[in-house]
Amino acid sequence: MRTRSAAVACLVLAVGAGAGSASAAGSLTAADSFAFAIGNHMLDGNAATVGARFAPFDVVIVDGEEATAAKVGAIHSQGTVVLGYLSVGTIEKWRGWYDQVKRYRLNADQNWRDEWFADTSRPGYRNAIVDDIAPTLLAKGFDGLFLDNVDMVETRNHRAQRAGMRMLVAELSDLAHSGGDLLFAQNGAWILEKLGMVAYLDGWNREDVTWTYDFDHHRYIRVGDHAHQEAIHELTRFRDHFGLFTTATDYTARAHGRATRRSVRNACSAGALPYVSNINLTLERLPDPPLRCS
Repeated sequence: MRTRSAAVACLVLAVGAGAGSASAAGSLTAADSFAFAIGNHMLDGNAATVGARFAPFDVVIVDGEEATAAKVGAIHSQGTVVLGYLSVGTIEKWRGWYDQVKRYRLNADQNWRDEWFADTSRPGYRNAIVDDIAPTLLAKGFDGLFLDNVDMVETRNHRAQRAGMRMLVAELSDLAHSGGDLLFAQNGAWILEKLGMVAYLDGWNREDVTWTYDFDHHRYIRVGDHAHQEAIHELTRFRDHFGLFTTATDYTARAHGRATRRSVRNACSAGALPYVSNINLTLERLPDPPLRCS
């Protein structure tokens, strides 16, 4: 299965048009750590064990399907904002809703086995997400949803899916915010702005700011200077101009060392909360203590 998607003491969320609940947004105001915890074994153990595991973190993203209501509640009881991961731009074979949406598969995602890009231009796909899948996840008590692969419509061969993706994100924004919940997404800064999807979001994660994983050569590499500066600019713009709560996730071979320190420093310079892990975002790389900007 796929297991993946200026130094500040705390980040202040400037709530924009897509503001979620006052309680969740208020918790974000003083947040100074987060965990992108969707990988293998992150939810191992009983509810108390899972709650204790994530107690040191202010914001946590866990797999929306794998998490139980009891485990979501245990994390939330620690004062942590907990978001449910949901890929809306791809169709994953291991999901419980695969049979429901497999007819909407496009070309395969070459980086992840048994995963295909989704035809968001089809109303049936959007309805399955908005009317069934997303509500089922939110009913577990999440503070909101974390959408992945929204940026699949950036590529030329997925231009036909752009309007549908915008409608899908807009409908998920209405769903989340009507219940007082938050909506986050990651990557795709250009397409989020071009299609006006930024207005639907409360938070945004940027992967590969300083270090990334090269799928072609199966190794961790440093991001090139131009791409790095672009990432820093995007994080700064999304935080300062659009008022989004921003985080940054880098992928490194080791948990400690120069690469991790540089990743943290660069994320903090853009006002984003840092997270550094392996490409599979597994439990063995959950930082202890959490990575912080101060």
